[in-house]
Amino acid sequence: MVLQTTKRMEKVINCFKRRPDAVARLICFPWAGGGSIHYARWGNVLSSSIEVFAVKLPGRESRAKEPFFQNMQQIVDEVVGALLPLLKEKPFALFGHSFGAFTSFAVADALKKVHNLEPVHVFLSGASAPYSEMRINAPNRSSLTDDDFLKWMTSIGGTPPELLANPEVLKLFLPALKADLHVVENYKCNKLDSPFLSCPVTCLDGKDDIPHDLQAWKEITTGDFTVRMLDGSHFYLKDSGNEKIILDYVTKHLETAEMDYL
Repeated sequence: MVLQTTKRMEKVINCFKRRPDAVARLICFPWAGGGSIHYARWGNVLSSSIEVFAVKLPGRESRAKEPFFQNMQQIVDEVVGALLPLLKEKPFALFGHSFGAFTSFAVADALKKVHNLEPVHVFLSGASAPYSEMRINAPNRSSLTDDDFLKWMTSIGGTPPELLANPEVLKLFLPALKADLHVVENYKCNKLDSPFLSCPVTCLDGKDDIPHDLQAWKEITTGDFTVRMLDGSHFYLKDSGNEKIILDYVTKHLETAEMDYL
């Protein structure tokens, strides 16, 4: 049973540095079309008190031959199924950027409502709340032609120009990106009647990104709610200076949360 659980977790999670004595875990969800490497690296950088689990979705990296997920429920079922035993062991937090903010929200919702488990902190980046008017009225991108899609990608910044100029790489990259956007665009989430979390929630965003309704995220928690704006556009978190600010912030809050948890 333990072996089966471990194999299931290794399929879904990339963890560069196992830390059995860590006081908390940080579960990170990729942006649309993204892999797990960016976040998995954080495991080498963060203090030994935090173990980083970077979520790997089908259709990319070691799961390249698996079909993409078609809806949010498939992501939630897989992530919760793989991580549930571990999430019961010690405090955990969630971090997600853009598409990852939606998946973080959906996983937190399921963990609370189905399993009565709650993170000690949720970090949401670069996205409007899924039930906000701004999100509901956002144009659909997944059905654009490849040319129009690339124009849009170029306009939001953050994608390396050499990637956009390489047809072979694009052929591999675009299907994953479009599949993830399809999931977001078909994810229906009603306005909340009441907050389902009590933990702190922090929203992060790039000052030069298109505006997002960050304040709407306040509705998910009765706990502290903070917004932090950093220099840069949609992929502001790839900047090394911003990354240091984010990791220092995450570390401070998780180490504090662990004391509260006890």
